[in-house]
Amino acid sequence: MASGKEYLEYVLEQLSGVEGLRCRPMMGEYLIYCRNKVVGGIYDDRLLIKTTKSARALLPDAPRELPYPGGKEMLLVTEMENKSLLQELLEAVSKEV
Repeated sequence: MASGKEYLEYVLEQLSGVEGLRCRPMMGEYLIYCRNKVVGGIYDDRLLIKTTKSARALLPDAPRELPYPGGKEMLLVTEMENKSLLQELLEAVSKEV
């Protein structure tokens, strides 16, 4: 199942305070870049973030999910309303990848 444009727009609005943010469509899904580094993506209308030390620290209870069959495990962002956490998360992950 591909991600919908409505969900993409919602995620981008929630991430609007993140400096150096951009997304790129990829096979019906979207890669999320922060400061020109891939930090996660939108897969099946879910925001998934790369599993890094800082991501695990900021999202200690986040479920781990696969973006697609055979993909690497990533963290599911469930706190989409917390814009300051999202900004801190993407900036921290971009420094680690």
